[in-house]
Amino acid sequence: MTVVDAEITALLHFLQVQRNHVLGALDGLDDEALRRAVLPSGWNCLGMVQHLTRVERFWFQAVVAGDKDVIAWLDGAGSSWQVEAGTAAAEVLDRYRAETSRADSVITTSAADDALAWWPPSTDPTHGEQYRHTVRDVLLHVITETACHAGHLDAVRELIDGKQWFVNT
Repeated sequence: MTVVDAEITALLHFLQVQRNHVLGALDGLDDEALRRAVLPSGWNCLGMVQHLTRVERFWFQAVVAGDKDVIAWLDGAGSSWQVEAGTAAAEVLDRYRAETSRADSVITTSAADDALAWWPPSTDPTHGEQYRHTVRDVLLHVITETACHAGHLDAVRELIDGKQWFVNT
């Protein structure tokens, strides 16, 4: 039995809360609603989930674990925000769930202070010089990014059908 570091357990819990928020905010929306762009930027709920799938893959499979196949995949992955026509909504949601499960496997076999296995080349305009150095840094980043995007999904959901995922009264 693998013993998971207490800090990793706590951080993973907070990440899972945000992942659940993402999926909960979308629960009950039909395919058309999941694909509807309601903000001027043009993204839709499925595009956001696909983006978050890439976030999980990039940070945990590539950066933390150094998976060479994932690193190679990143070069030709295309836009994470555009879901290909004909892709079922359930498939996008299932890919997110599967990627978070793979990420959990990486996270639970890591210690918070572990160094990162890979960083994009400094010529990559989206990342540049390395500014995260440990698994803790990556977990805090992904928790923050997922929480931020969960909030975006809350607002878009309310614009689509008036439903609010969580209301603290």
